[in-house]
Amino acid sequence: MPGDEVIPKPAFSSTRAITLHATPEDIWPWLAQLGRGRGGFYSFDWLEKLLGLDITSSDRILPGFQHLAPGDEIPAAPDYALPVRAVEPLRFLVIGPRPDEPRDSAELTWAIGLYPREDGTTRLVVRLRSVYSWRPGEPLVTLFIEPGHFLLERQMLRGIKRRAEALAKHGHEHRPEGGSPSAGEPQPSSLHPSGDFIS
Repeated sequence: MPGDEVIPKPAFSSTRAITLHATPEDIWPWLAQLGRGRGGFYSFDWLEKLLGLDITSSDRILPGFQHLAPGDEIPAAPDYALPVRAVEPLRFLVIGPRPDEPRDSAELTWAIGLYPREDGTTRLVVRLRSVYSWRPGEPLVTLFIEPGHFLLERQMLRGIKRRAEALAKHGHEHRPEGGSPSAGEPQPSSLHPSGDFIS
């Protein structure tokens, strides 16, 4: 997937996916507006509020948050933001060190990819890759954090699925302008994700 080259040998990696009865044009607006104070993360808002993150997930497309570029930041907490390393609308979004930062400084990447299929559905894939030093207790942190990460990420996938499929069924007239690739651009179907998928 895009972003794998940033951490070629991760100490921890997870790949999860879900099938959406929607096109990338229906899905991408929800990815573009990810973030605190934006569209949210489409997960457990009550839990994120309990953790003091004050995140509310939107059920509508927010035109003011539809443009991401490398180097942008996606707010995730009051004092923390996720840096955008790479983005190609309708295809992928990679969170990680900024393009001008050395690759060996990366500790974590989080990639989201869209893979349309011939039957009109789209595979939404998320991959987390990280490195950590072998400090005492650190592998145990990963052991205990991963179940929570799984639950939050699975709920996010389901939240995006619900919203994108509703848009595909009812809301094409409300899709923001510029939602389709230009003639001659590489199409998402040319991408081939690797790794194990968890539906």
